[in-house]
Amino acid sequence: MMNFRVLLLAATLAFAPLALQAQTQPIDRIAAVVNEEVILQSELDRAIANITAQYASNPGQLPPAEVLAKQVLERLVLTRLQVARAQESGIRVNDQEIEQAAANIAQQNGMTLDQLQAQVAKDGLSMTDFRNTLRDEITIQRMKQSFAQGRISVSESEVNAALAQQANAGGGAQYHLAHILVALPEGATAEQIAIGQSKIDGIKKVIESGEMDFAAAAVRYSDSPNALEGGDLGWRPESEIPPAFAQTVKSMQPGQIIGPIRGGSGFQLIRLVETRTAPAASQVTQYHVRHILVTGDDAAAEAKLSTLRARVAGGADFAQLAKEESQDPNSKENGGDLGWLAVDAFGPDLGPRIAALKDGDMTQPIKTPSGWHLIQVIERRQNAAGDDQKRAAMRETIGRRKLEDEYTRFLQEMRGDAFVDIRSESVINTAPAADNNGG
Repeated sequence: MMNFRVLLLAATLAFAPLALQAQTQPIDRIAAVVNEEVILQSELDRAIANITAQYASNPGQLPPAEVLAKQVLERLVLTRLQVARAQESGIRVNDQEIEQAAANIAQQNGMTLDQLQAQVAKDGLSMTDFRNTLRDEITIQRMKQSFAQGRISVSESEVNAALAQQANAGGGAQYHLAHILVALPEGATAEQIAIGQSKIDGIKKVIESGEMDFAAAAVRYSDSPNALEGGDLGWRPESEIPPAFAQTVKSMQPGQIIGPIRGGSGFQLIRLVETRTAPAASQVTQYHVRHILVTGDDAAAEAKLSTLRARVAGGADFAQLAKEESQDPNSKENGGDLGWLAVDAFGPDLGPRIAALKDGDMTQPIKTPSGWHLIQVIERRQNAAGDDQKRAAMRETIGRRKLEDEYTRFLQEMRGDAFVDIRSESVINTAPAADNNGG
């Protein structure tokens, strides 16, 4: 079972609810103006309280209050900018998708929806706030997917090399990494590079002297979006580690730090937390699914599938309804049957939703480029991973690594182009009073 409290705290910080913009109260103040939107002091205070609660057992890792406030506010600023950019590009998340996401979180944590609501209330959130948090999270995930489709490509030679490397390693090791980033702007000047070098060297000295551990230094000094998580990068196979330091990581001992390393986003310190041996990927879960496809007007298609879903829940036969109503000529005569598919065949957005379903369960109506779908999982099985599936998994792994680097630079560019006016007294001593156009 996942640690629900940690998940909730991280989600609350990373994806502050937009709905709070409308909940203005006479005593509330504006903490920051981000282009044409505002972040309220109440949002900032609540986010600071959440991260403080997360570190309750080890408060010494947190930086001084004004530094923490600056880091948390910067996270909220980046969230605003990403959500606004996604909405400008036409990305929308409907209410049914939010309810499905909430249901998935409850299921993954062994809860009912009522128990989830009780846990959310215990952690100081209303379900409205929690749903808006989920909406922002899904919105940003979809923007990342759109970004990846436009900018990230993986060649066959890259896949071949990574698979050969994995085979030579006998299944390969996995590395739990953390990092601290001192960001540099695109086309950094010699002076900016020198300042960045000096800062990262100073951070490393602070850590080596024992004055501060790595996680605390990341929270205080890192420019990475994951600074408030202590710079934690999670578990990664070798193929997902940038080539610039992949070989060095292989020879490191747990706890060892390397760097500074100059990369596309700036200077980094890398810490190896621990290692483990990954089993060879000999089995893959496949899902036997069927669907009903409806095209045309979004509102009408979604409403029609909602009605069909209710009919199936009431006892109607899914296959018969697919024959009568589906607009997919390739599957409707077979009752919408799509056969056996691995989860990666559904894509990064739809795949996790399919995997979260129990046998016999259905999704809510889902929109894809081909139209609106109602999908039901009939059953699942474990099957030997074929070459095509291994290649697809490796291609996705390499793509994730490239996306991380490119998206970090994209965030820096977006932040640099934004109008951000800091007004909160909590951070006024550590940030410019008016951070205009990326200042």
